[in-house]
Amino acid sequence: MSTLAFSPNQFGGVVTDPHNLPNDVHEFKEMLRESVDAWIAEGYRLVWLELPLSRSAFVPVAADMGFEYHHAKEDYVMMTLRLTFGAYIPPYATHYIGAGAVVINERDEILVVSERYRMGTSRGPGYKLPGGALHPGEHIAHAAVREVLEETGVHARFETLACFRHWHGYRYGKSDIYFVCKLSALSTEITKQEEEIAECLWMAVDRFLSDETIHGFNKSIVRAALESPGVSPASMSGYDDAERFEFFMPALEEQDSPSSWIFRT
Repeated sequence: MSTLAFSPNQFGGVVTDPHNLPNDVHEFKEMLRESVDAWIAEGYRLVWLELPLSRSAFVPVAADMGFEYHHAKEDYVMMTLRLTFGAYIPPYATHYIGAGAVVINERDEILVVSERYRMGTSRGPGYKLPGGALHPGEHIAHAAVREVLEETGVHARFETLACFRHWHGYRYGKSDIYFVCKLSALSTEITKQEEEIAECLWMAVDRFLSDETIHGFNKSIVRAALESPGVSPASMSGYDDAERFEFFMPALEEQDSPSSWIFRT
């Protein structure tokens, strides 16, 4: 009986190949047992076992051998096994990332929305900033512009990152980082997203800041966006892959930067 196909990583760990697993659960059980013994003998510290959805019957087999859940996605579950005491297992993602947009037009009005399905009991419509969660691999600046367009139909340009909030105990016990972005409006006509938005409108900034039905947090972050210069998109020497890296810095001097992020359908 041969061992499971694998490759070593730089930390002394074993990473199994999910594309070369046996089909039979009994064969998998024997191969896994022999593989673990061989990996221990060879001095490996940790096993990363990726089981695709098509091999879900293998999960209880691995659990019986001491493997634990690490994380799961739509099409696989990742399990781990320490082969040596104290072997370090880096945690999976611990945070959600969201972006809210303070969009100001030429009439000094702010773009606000009222969600169709919202938590809590608001005394009024519950006006707030348009925004939402980042997509995997998406930049903060791009997400803010995209969310504004999707929720309200308004085209906008990213200007600065004003502030952010870090909140623990969010969905599924994860933490949440919410970035507040200042955008300038490129259009004013509103086309609301019917599925999620009950109402969206341009509101005078003074009215927004004085409205007693609007949450104090929303007022505070709008003030921060209006009163603070914020930080702008910037380039960084040695990090030239704009698809992977995103930097924000104070505008202390002229610098090359991807300063105009516009999302269009």
